[in-house]
Amino acid sequence: MNQPYDMPLSELENYLPPLTREKDFSKFWESSLEELNSIPLEYSLDPVDYPAKGIKMYKLSFKGFNNSNISGWFAIPESQGPHPGILHFHGYNWAFDGRHHDVANYALRGYAVLFMFCRGQQGESIDNVVSPHGHSIGWMSKGLLSPEKYYYRAVYMDAVRAVNILASIEGVNKDKIAVVGESQGGGLALATAALSQIPILSVTEYPFLSHFNRAIDICPEGPYGELNEFLRRNSDPQIEIDAKRTLSYFDVMNHAPDIKCHCLTSIGLVDQITPPSTVFAAFNHLKCTKEVSIFRYFGHEYIPGFVDKKLRTLMEFLQA
Repeated sequence: MNQPYDMPLSELENYLPPLTREKDFSKFWESSLEELNSIPLEYSLDPVDYPAKGIKMYKLSFKGFNNSNISGWFAIPESQGPHPGILHFHGYNWAFDGRHHDVANYALRGYAVLFMFCRGQQGESIDNVVSPHGHSIGWMSKGLLSPEKYYYRAVYMDAVRAVNILASIEGVNKDKIAVVGESQGGGLALATAALSQIPILSVTEYPFLSHFNRAIDICPEGPYGELNEFLRRNSDPQIEIDAKRTLSYFDVMNHAPDIKCHCLTSIGLVDQITPPSTVFAAFNHLKCTKEVSIFRYFGHEYIPGFVDKKLRTLMEFLQA
């Protein structure tokens, strides 16, 4: 494989495509947050027997957007708090066994951790928003022709509700909360940081849901490829126009200028699932303090070289 396959690094570092925000972008999200806030903040924590000393693990359930039940994990050190918090999001349809061991590992390092299961993708999180039209495989094209009904509107609002819940739990330091995630989880972490003032840090690995217009052009397979498949099945040119308009509200590149907290991200230069140009499109639009870790020979995968940087950054911002 030729490396890098997308753009030379010198171009990536300066890649700044124009934002595609609609005129009512901010109003759309303000009204979405108002709708979310009309739902009472309700959650339950049921103890889980986990084989580790020094932490408590719980099964989490809460009321998300459209009054849907959203589930996940919550773990917290047994020692007296308050403890800094981490809200962790998983990848697209990618959370084997709910990733409860990852939750425990963060708790053993001294963090209170909330791990949210995306509606319909994992656990008992229910997707209860009805799409007004059919969609291709997966979630990417569900409700694609309507910003109000698009799948990720509810997911973004669930994520905001999750960070509100984490900040409200007894024993959590509400002033020391980070949002983290890989791939889809990275995109959700950035969206949450843009839509909520609670996070003081975002740590993302090859974030998804960014620069849709380019992703559609260069990613015919994988999750972005689901958009291509939808447009293959619906060839009316107006449908493509409507679909891209909907996507513009959810493009984390368009959300990037609203993020105030510090952002750390990583990217592999041979990533063909979230191509480097789509990640840099969002990163270069950030106006906050930011860092990027670049890995020349890695793609969309676990990157060992980023672990130390991630853990040190979490310590610096949350445990100082």
